[in-house]
Amino acid sequence: MKIAVIDMGTNTFHLLIVEVKKSDFQVVYREKTAVKIGEKGINQGMITPEASIRALKALHRFKEVIEAEDVAHTFATATSAIRNAKNGSELVSRIKEETGIETRVISGLQEAEYIYFGVKKALDIGNKTSLIMDIGGGSIEFIIGTQDKIFWKQSFEIGGQRMVEMFQKHDPILPEEVSALESYLSEKLTELFEAHQKFQPAVLIGSSGTFDTLSDIFRMQREEEKAPDATEYPLTVEAFKEIYAELLVKSRDERLKIPGMIPLRVDMIVVACTLVNFIINKLAIKDIRVSAYALKEGVLLNTLQNFKKESTH
Repeated sequence: MKIAVIDMGTNTFHLLIVEVKKSDFQVVYREKTAVKIGEKGINQGMITPEASIRALKALHRFKEVIEAEDVAHTFATATSAIRNAKNGSELVSRIKEETGIETRVISGLQEAEYIYFGVKKALDIGNKTSLIMDIGGGSIEFIIGTQDKIFWKQSFEIGGQRMVEMFQKHDPILPEEVSALESYLSEKLTELFEAHQKFQPAVLIGSSGTFDTLSDIFRMQREEEKAPDATEYPLTVEAFKEIYAELLVKSRDERLKIPGMIPLRVDMIVVACTLVNFIINKLAIKDIRVSAYALKEGVLLNTLQNFKKESTH
């Protein structure tokens, strides 16, 4: 049986199709496309008409693939941009009418939980308390836990697209824009600092786009091949610091020339890395790991678990 998972992110839409084998799965198809649904509207709580057109176009394309692959069940989730837009439910209705795809708009806390499920499938968190961080275009999720348990989780509506539109007015970004962003983060993330104080995570685990790209840049610098079936990617705190220093002084065109950089990531990566750098410094992080799995894999695992429960009843 084949299952499709669609993740409608603020910046990127993902399609994942898997063949289910007992309680595990094998990926048969992956696609991601830059829809930028939050562009020019996210901080006003609106999805612009242009963004809606891009969303529908991407979903029509996904629908064609889903039909060609003879998928039995499709699960679509929408996150921050649609969750917070005044016209989000309108878009959800249009998606259903035009493509037949049922969209489930999930809360930030649900999103955090799914991310945790995805990450712990990708890598063994072990007994060491870790901080998982997922930087989306609309929201950022933080989860503190071990392989067996979540101690704390939270979602903050301060994602990359929001930060770009609020703080990055120049390219390269100005030092005073970085300072203003860091002050904003100090103010917005107090709950995280309190949780960190309480649970003392020693390792940062990054999931999703920014961290994938940072790892790709790191690998290219070391001329390492990417293992096609790897679920954990390499990165160190020292390497991150060097890459971040380079990103701060480069324009968009110069950033695009960095081996490992992709057009999908180039606009948000400076503010996203300012956030990562802020977290590393503020929480005195010494180790960093990168998970290949995040929200969509977590949704998939949760779905498989539910299927399993239903089949045993």
